Amino acid sequence: MASRSRVLAVIPARGGSKGLPGKNIRPFAGLPLIGHTIRFAKLCPEITRTIISTDAQAIADVARQQGGDVPFLRPADLAQDKTSLWPVLRHALDFVEKEEGTKYDYVLLLDPTTPCRSPKYVAEALATLEPKAEADGVIGVSQPDFNPIWVSVVEKDGWMTDLFPNAASYTCRQDVPEVYRINGSLYCWRTRFMKNNPDGWRHGKLLMYAIPDAAAISIDTEDEFKRAELFVKSGLFNLPWLEKANAIPS
Repeated sequence: MASRSRVLAVIPARGGSKGLPGKNIRPFAGLPLIGHTIRFAKLCPEITRTIISTDAQAIADVARQQGGDVPFLRPADLAQDKTSLWPVLRHALDFVEKEEGTKYDYVLLLDPTTPCRSPKYVAEALATLEPKAEADGVIGVSQPDFNPIWVSVVEKDGWMTDLFPNAASYTCRQDVPEVYRINGSLYCWRTRFMKNNPDGWRHGKLLMYAIPDAAAISIDTEDEFKRAELFVKSGLFNLPWLEKANAIPS
């Protein structure tokens, strides 16, 4: 990253989670879940500033206790069950630029429910995006355990039918094109794209940044929470912010 590039990282944490209530501040491997992403961001020198966007005072209090920057409480109209993250990020960018009287080059979305990412992912993803002026953003992806082209089926008129019409043309699994999934590990966009596209980000020219699928574990249910915590405690993922603090309980 060139030194002139300014990166605003946004950690969104709405208070009304339905799948796993209170997950953002629930203890996870020795820290509130949101604390992992706050400490993660502090290990990324490419990030100029990291803020938390939340509508819940309880989350804001915990985030600040973990060293997080909570410059506002998110407006209620941006904290509904069906509110997409795009207007939330645009609101955060607009607030910070007006507050600071300056401009940012990139917005980096760091979901707190994906706690096992590595700081090197941010550096590598930004290094992928920055030299490609025609690209609007870079999205974290990974290859799933199974190839959906090969195994995905639906029922049609009572019969099993391939979801992808050309699936039957492949006779060997190894011949099927590689498929990636958007895994929630990170999203980064140029601010000029964000400001000029109020309707969403999927229509932009986007690059992929691939990471191991296991490292992109996302927590939305009780089972996922327990599995992710087990992975960390077992040493499958070595989180540097925990190693320094010796925070993982036995």
